[in-house]
Amino acid sequence: MSGPRTLLVVDVQNDFCEGGSLAVTGGSAVADAVAELIARQDYDLVIATRDHHIDPGSHFSDEPDFVDSWPPHCVVGTPGADLHPALSDDLFAAIFDKGEYEAAYSGFEGRNADGHALADFLRDRDVTEIAVCGIATDYCVRATALDAAGEGFKVTVLGDLTAAVAPDSINRVQQEWAAAGISTVTAS
Repeated sequence: MSGPRTLLVVDVQNDFCEGGSLAVTGGSAVADAVAELIARQDYDLVIATRDHHIDPGSHFSDEPDFVDSWPPHCVVGTPGADLHPALSDDLFAAIFDKGEYEAAYSGFEGRNADGHALADFLRDRDVTEIAVCGIATDYCVRATALDAAGEGFKVTVLGDLTAAVAPDSINRVQQEWAAAGISTVTAS
């Protein structure tokens, strides 16, 4: 028996879309396409992750290297931390916040409002397979998909519903996913 069809939307937040403090080219288009996908109601369970920074230490820098340190982004209480306007909070069964006091790339490092970890939340609902989309392909989507596979879930990344910080890294990331048993498909 297969569990509920599950969509995990990773970090589609204002600061990662055009106009945000750490904008990824194509972020707003991803937000709109994800909203359209959710509206089709192809998924039984739709959940999201958010960067949710309070004081993440060396993750923030005035002179970021854009590998391990970044300009301030997704700071709790700012509009940049909110989900993109195309994705209202009520579209999601749960939202998992990560990175309050340290860098956190994977949604599996987050907790929902009830304090539950993502892996436990999914297992409690008999989820066995997850479709993953969001921002950024080469950072938080990458880490979330790899951790999902490591937790034993069957993972598919909806590649056309992601946007990368460095588009030339996508091939390397997809090879890494394939080695972990993760497939990459298009949503359409």
